[in-house]
Amino acid sequence: MTPTRRSVLLSVGAVGAATALGGVLTGPAAAADGTWDSPRSANGWAMDPDAVGSFRVEGSPATVRLHRAAAPVLLHVARRWHYEVIPLRGSRHVLGHRTDRAVGAAYESNYLSGSAIALLGAGDGLWPHQEAVVRDILADCGGVVRWGTDLSPADACHFQIDVDPDAKALRRLTEIFHARSVHHDGPRPGAVEDPATPERRAGARRLAKAQARN
Repeated sequence: MTPTRRSVLLSVGAVGAATALGGVLTGPAAAADGTWDSPRSANGWAMDPDAVGSFRVEGSPATVRLHRAAAPVLLHVARRWHYEVIPLRGSRHVLGHRTDRAVGAAYESNYLSGSAIALLGAGDGLWPHQEAVVRDILADCGGVVRWGTDLSPADACHFQIDVDPDAKALRRLTEIFHARSVHHDGPRPGAVEDPATPERRAGARRLAKAQARN
C-alpha cells in the first residue's frame, strides 16, 4: 500500500516536506499558498511556544514536544499505543509540536499549537485487533481526543485534542490521569483493562459513532 503523508514525514524526519507533498487545504485560516495564517490551530488552541515542553513517552525511548496542557492526555494515548498497538522505537517515531506553517489539511495546524501527536507505524493501516485497541484508547479519553482515521483526509497516525483548552472535559481527564499516576490507581504501564470486554467495546462503538457525526 502507498504510505500516507504522515508516515512519509515521520519516517524521513522532515516535517517541512509537507509543502512539497501538497494536499487539499480546508478551513478559513488555510492560505492559498498552503500556509496556516491564524494565531490559533483548527481546534482552537493558541500557538504559544512558551507553553510547549519536551516529554518522554513512558515505557519507550521516545520524547516528543507538546503543549503542556495537552501533554497528559496525548502522552496517555502514546503510552497505550506503544504498549498495545505498535512499539515506538525512538523519537523519530513520534511527531508533536512543529513551527513550519505549511499544512495539507486544516487539522495539521494542530501540531503548530502542540495539541496533536502523530505515532509512526500505521501508514499502511492497522489490523482489526489494533484498531479495536485504538478505539478503546479513544473511549478511555471520553471524547477529548479524535483519531485521524475519522478526519478527511484520513490519517491513522494522527491524534488531536478535540476540545478547547479551557474545556471542563479536558481538565477532568487530566485530573484522572494525574491521580492514577500519583496514587497508582488504575492501569499501570503495560497493564490495562481488557479492551475486548463487551462493556468497553460498546463504549468504544458509541464514541466512534458520535465522533463520526461531528
